[in-house]
Amino acid sequence: MSRTAGEYRGDPLAASAFRSVPDMWHHRVGSTPDAPAMVHRGPEGWSTVTWRRAAARVRDLANGLLSLGLQPEQRCAILARTSMAWVLTDMAILCAGGATTALHWQSMPDECAFILQDCEARVLFADTPEILTRAGIVPGSAPAPEHVVLLQGTAPGTITMDELEAMGRAWAKDHPLAYQEAHTSIRPDSLATLMYTSGTTGQPKGVMLTHDAWVYEAEAIDALGILTPADVQYLFLPLSHVFAKVMQVTFIRLGVPTWIDWRMDALLPSLEEASPTWMAAVPQVFEQARASIEEEVAASDLLSRESFAWALAVGREVSDRTLAGERVPRRLRARYLLADQLVFRRIKQRFGGRMRFFISGGAPLSEETARFFHAIGLLVLEGYGLTESAAASCVNRPDDFQFGTVGPPLPGCEVKVADDGEILLRSRGVMRGYHRLPDDTADALTDEGWLRTGDLGQILRSGHVRITGRKKELIVTAGGKNIAPAAWESRLRGLWPYVAHAMLVGDRRPHCVALLALDPTSVKTWAAGRGLPQDDVRALAAHPQVRALIQEGVDAVNREVPSWERVRAFDVIPDTPTVENGLLTPTLKLKRDVWSARFADRLDRLYSR
Repeated sequence: MSRTAGEYRGDPLAASAFRSVPDMWHHRVGSTPDAPAMVHRGPEGWSTVTWRRAAARVRDLANGLLSLGLQPEQRCAILARTSMAWVLTDMAILCAGGATTALHWQSMPDECAFILQDCEARVLFADTPEILTRAGIVPGSAPAPEHVVLLQGTAPGTITMDELEAMGRAWAKDHPLAYQEAHTSIRPDSLATLMYTSGTTGQPKGVMLTHDAWVYEAEAIDALGILTPADVQYLFLPLSHVFAKVMQVTFIRLGVPTWIDWRMDALLPSLEEASPTWMAAVPQVFEQARASIEEEVAASDLLSRESFAWALAVGREVSDRTLAGERVPRRLRARYLLADQLVFRRIKQRFGGRMRFFISGGAPLSEETARFFHAIGLLVLEGYGLTESAAASCVNRPDDFQFGTVGPPLPGCEVKVADDGEILLRSRGVMRGYHRLPDDTADALTDEGWLRTGDLGQILRSGHVRITGRKKELIVTAGGKNIAPAAWESRLRGLWPYVAHAMLVGDRRPHCVALLALDPTSVKTWAAGRGLPQDDVRALAAHPQVRALIQEGVDAVNREVPSWERVRAFDVIPDTPTVENGLLTPTLKLKRDVWSARFADRLDRLYSR
């Protein structure tokens, strides 16, 4: 790690061996053709697909796209849940010379229509007829593109995956060199992905990411040396988001066998079957897992509660000493081994029993949640990146981590802090620009190639980067105090499992207030233990005992922050935020402008008290 003039630069990265993602794909297939590539859930359970078999399907699908007349860099959209078919489709688009536009499968019809029209999609791959209908897309009518391919099922005016593959095989007989010519003509600066920002405010923007950006990401993660082909990945995150996409190119580069399934309700049983050694997830997954563990302990008998409390205290002491760089005394090590045998091992088995580490990204991770898992022997490493930087730019390492930071820069990535506190990034992963938005591109990229992230932060002497908030979300109170709301919000969610989402408000106001959303599972469990009705979360949100419970959490956080950051009043919204009701983005971040508009009357009442 080098430091010059206030800038931090990741370790040097060797010159790339690949011109494009298809180059990297074909190298992997040629290196380990008969090794397991992906394990996917089918009608008869899990089945394994080798790199050779995956490559044959990609080739057929790519030829099928070429038979439809796909031209270099033309966009093909994918509206589907995470699956092996998603990966094969994406690779086929790229190997045919096209570019992928990803839509989250729960995107609203107006958002789907905007993206399909803005990206000028030539082909749409959709998961099922039901998802097409939900997105308001009718084949043959705008905004549907010229061709619609279904990954599963059939519908009028669509092509099935099997049919597209058959078209590809027929095309290849008459055009035997077409596939090779398509993927070998791709340049490093060719467009690979047009990925739209989820948009916490305003219309989404199309981020143009090149083949070299993804090759860089895969090679930078490879250079960390923390993953090998002996590892096993579990991938469930939406592949419509850069966080999951970088996991995809990483397992291609390293040949890491990857279990793929989108079902959140089957996550824990699937982890026990897969026994992965690493997994990426958003903070909400870790916060919910922690809440579930604590709820289960609270509902157990006295002996189990006391055993867990003792074990956790031992684990926290070991964690604290480890984080401080201190030696763990022999007697404490012995107590920890006993705690692991009696308590922690059963918890770790829920995650497969072999987990070396998790990667958390997409939103700030509560430091308290990271410390909780570290105490029980599960390491959660926080990373950081944007859609505009092809995801990973900084990440903590298993042998070099600091909770509360997003880690040092990846090899080949430079980070610096501008005079106003904004984090700037520069690497091969940085976008080419925003699609058809030259003014926004000029605002985001400096002449020297630095990406203005919009995030505020600092670089520690160790080189670890700490993100303190969003520049656009910065609250300036009527008294002139600057507040980054993410810190208070993250602290509350990490401390109080009964709160799923929090929005701090106070810009140009005399003090701060907050809008909070309950975590239905945690609050229902709590209510059941007190004889309160549990079927209606909306009723619980207004119940005096629940409000008193939430007040405890708010008071606890208020005691830890300066006076100007303390929340004077709060309201619990009746809705459970989801992507469908418009309160969350597809990456599960709250939409501040939507919250402010929908609950304006509640905010007015909070300030009139």
